Amino acid sequence: MPLLEIKNLTLELATADGRVRVLDGLSLSIARGETLCLVGESGCGKSLTALSIARLVPSPPARYAGQILLEGQDVLAMSPRELRRIRGRVVSYVFQDPGAALNPVLKVGTQIMEMLKLHRPEKASETEVIRLLKLVGIPAPEQRVDNYPFQLSGGMQQRVMLAIALAAEPALLVADEPTTALDVTVQAQILELLRALKHQLGMAILLITHNLGIVGEVADRVAVMYAGQIVELGPAPAVLQNPLHPYTKALKATAPQLGATRARLEPIPGAVPSLAAPPPGCRFAPRCKIARPDCSEKVPELIETLPGHWVRCPYSAP
Repeated sequence: MPLLEIKNLTLELATADGRVRVLDGLSLSIARGETLCLVGESGCGKSLTALSIARLVPSPPARYAGQILLEGQDVLAMSPRELRRIRGRVVSYVFQDPGAALNPVLKVGTQIMEMLKLHRPEKASETEVIRLLKLVGIPAPEQRVDNYPFQLSGGMQQRVMLAIALAAEPALLVADEPTTALDVTVQAQILELLRALKHQLGMAILLITHNLGIVGEVADRVAVMYAGQIVELGPAPAVLQNPLHPYTKALKATAPQLGATRARLEPIPGAVPSLAAPPPGCRFAPRCKIARPDCSEKVPELIETLPGHWVRCPYSAP
């Protein structure tokens, strides 16, 4: 049984333009100990997918349909008390801006202690706080425990966020673009830390990113998202080396490659469509180089083109 299984999830939000379906028929799963990368442009629904796992988008006004099975239990059927139990304890989050996520007026040790008291009260001690800071690679944790967030660099703040997320020993860690605000050297350190912690603790990771270079370093499988739908899903090597969906191919073409002789990168024309009025049929058709007239007539199904490799395009060829 997968640790997480999302089945035909839809999410509608109330907006000034009426109810907008921001996630449309989304299905994916994550096995225990697996790293799944969710990639796509800004506005595709990646973060909303992540927040939906623990039902962090308030409902109402949001409206969910489908199933989100976490350790076999449907999150969408849980009571508020049951949701409080899984948030942090079963699934925990690390967001892209640690400076905004951390409380600026509380010492970092106090913020880690709060998580311990809530989910592992038997371990709520300064010794455990120091162990967690050491686990995420913070030097001199005995001193750092009394620091305020502003006294730490961006990389150290992100490590503190990881310590908070790991305090409850979650089965699934959701990392929403955790390296976006960091320089390249610190990005590499955080990715290496995530990889090491995954193997050390045996947890699964859902990593959200728009950087295909990161995907190649850490992912077991990749899900490519566009306009609220999964358009390609498969093993990381297969998706990166031989992408099948036109959108995945276009994303790969926009990424700089070491040693490449191209004078210019190839941008994707246009922009992600408004989900208040998505285009008919295939949502990528208006930007697609191989679009045909019938692409705008019918919504394509997600089909298994190769074993374990799913694509939402009838004209993709293995």
